[in-house]
Amino acid sequence: MSTYNTLPAPSPEQGLNRYMQEIRKFPLLEPEEEYMLAKRWVDHQDSQAAHRMVTSHLRLAAKIAMGYRGYGLPQAEVISEANVGLMQAVKRFDPEKGFRLATYAMWWIRASIQEYILRSWSLVKLGTTSAQKKLFFNLRKAKAKVGALEEGDLRPENVTRIATDLGVSESEVIDMNRRLSGSDASLNVTVGSDGESTTQWQDWLEDEHSDQAGDYAEKDEYDARHELLTQAMSVLNDRERDVLAKRRLSEDPVTLEDLSTSYGVSRERIRQIEVRAFEKLQVRIRELARGKGMNVPA
Repeated sequence: MSTYNTLPAPSPEQGLNRYMQEIRKFPLLEPEEEYMLAKRWVDHQDSQAAHRMVTSHLRLAAKIAMGYRGYGLPQAEVISEANVGLMQAVKRFDPEKGFRLATYAMWWIRASIQEYILRSWSLVKLGTTSAQKKLFFNLRKAKAKVGALEEGDLRPENVTRIATDLGVSESEVIDMNRRLSGSDASLNVTVGSDGESTTQWQDWLEDEHSDQAGDYAEKDEYDARHELLTQAMSVLNDRERDVLAKRRLSEDPVTLEDLSTSYGVSRERIRQIEVRAFEKLQVRIRELARGKGMNVPA
């Protein structure tokens, strides 16, 4: 697909403000129009149709890319990688599956960004296990959940909560937090390098204007994930479902001690049930996602 060569490209010289203004000029697509363009691409490899689908979703790619500010990497490059993921999504999108391109593209955009970040961070700095990679990409969200986004070391109770929520050791949480804190860019830094911009990164955290593409995609993704989770839960028996819901799906997780008392078994047995149920759920979600044409990053 040669679409990439004709897209507006974010760059430090151009300034991200100007880039964001440029991509807002591309109109959003109505469902029927999106379907017809997708059919033209699938049936006839119509590059103009693909180009229109890509440009109409550049705002979505940029919005997702803004969520990866805290990794010490040039934001223009992160947005460029998001655009690569968007093009991959357009290339593989099947309009007959019944969902919008935005829903499908979000998986590809995030996967492309995460692959870029993983390539940019050395394995020594990041770690190689799937648990460490999960911690790498979810620590900021976990810190926000416990109200611990301030710089510096985490309080012991927050370390324990995050380690439990993400299924890693407390030492891994402490280590990863120190690594990421050392590379976090200030949200008060001015966007762009043209010397004229007064917009700061923190201004991107909440857009005062409605973003129809982003809002629709977020709701669509939530609905799709909720549906996958609901369907996948059917592979669990009653006890597995109850333990997993109380341990992994609750805002205030129940302790192993309380569940062991409730079921009359040891804490270790409850932990084993939780781990087994989570593994079964992950496998089933991936199976269902593949059946729906979704790309689920590991």
